[in-house]
Amino acid sequence: MIYSNLPGTQVKVSKICLGTMNFGEQNTIQQAHRQLDVALEMGVNFIDTAELYAIPIKAETQGSTERFIGEWLKNQDRDKIVLASKAAGPMPILTHIRNVPNFSKNHLIEAVEGSLKRLHTDYIDLYQLHWPERATNFFGTLGYTHKSDETGTPFKEVLETLQSLVEQGKIRHIGLSNETPWGLMQFLWHAQKYNLPKVVSIQNPYSLVNRTFEVGLSEMSIREEVGCLPYSPLAGGLLSGKYLSGKKPEGARYTLYPNYFSRYSHPNTTLAVEAYGDLAQKHNLSLAQMSLAYVNSRDFVTSNIIGATTEQQLRENILSSQIVLSEEVLAGIEEIHLKYPNPAP
Repeated sequence: MIYSNLPGTQVKVSKICLGTMNFGEQNTIQQAHRQLDVALEMGVNFIDTAELYAIPIKAETQGSTERFIGEWLKNQDRDKIVLASKAAGPMPILTHIRNVPNFSKNHLIEAVEGSLKRLHTDYIDLYQLHWPERATNFFGTLGYTHKSDETGTPFKEVLETLQSLVEQGKIRHIGLSNETPWGLMQFLWHAQKYNLPKVVSIQNPYSLVNRTFEVGLSEMSIREEVGCLPYSPLAGGLLSGKYLSGKKPEGARYTLYPNYFSRYSHPNTTLAVEAYGDLAQKHNLSLAQMSLAYVNSRDFVTSNIIGATTEQQLRENILSSQIVLSEEVLAGIEEIHLKYPNPAP
């Protein structure tokens, strides 16, 4: 396993991070604990979760993922594990989370306290804002519609609250998720101007069928030392290969929730995935490992957040950290990307 520091910190994280949003929905607590054990055995020391999880969003399963991890964490050496969680942003359907969450002081404190309790830990290594409080283009929305009368918690106030939580030892470092270049710039500017905590990571979608991070954010990530933590590197499983040729495996995400992941449903996504599948087969690679190895190889990526529902998938995904793609494969990927650019933002 390859390890590197979260930018600007002494926290070493594995190149592969275990994403856990399926714990409590597609995976039982026993299966979740087995995944955590296997990941740890294979060198993964970085675990990502959120107060919102499990996914799909349901009031009755909210917090179950953190609870599953917390029960496992009680029997582990906490200092050897890097734990990341997230505070949910505003969304009308989230009346079951603080009666629709936001990033005001009281909300963030309540969010952190809730996560700490469910996780059975005294601190969270990386605490992230799950999506922007303002209306902007994320979760698959490409176009931007400006709202001049929009209100929200000022960036300085958000950072001041997070600083107080750092000072209390409840969180160690802060990150963003589903953020835009402008939003990242604002957090960095306010942190520098007012001597507040600097964002060390940004968790956005990135995969062979969604390379929009490369436009603007990749340069900021490198120059400003804000590590990218890509989520959905297999496009929710489409790049695992299990849906090729129109297959709908029993128990798979798109089989169970066909309407939930609409951001991946563009016809060109299917064509792109088929083309990447042919390329992988030509070079005797699994589509999943080729897709993950490409993400792993990007110089702005600190740790690649993978997820799995079975132990076999988990092992295959983690082993992608050992694969180095040839120049021929990389050229083939670029050729397909030019033909089908970012069909699943």
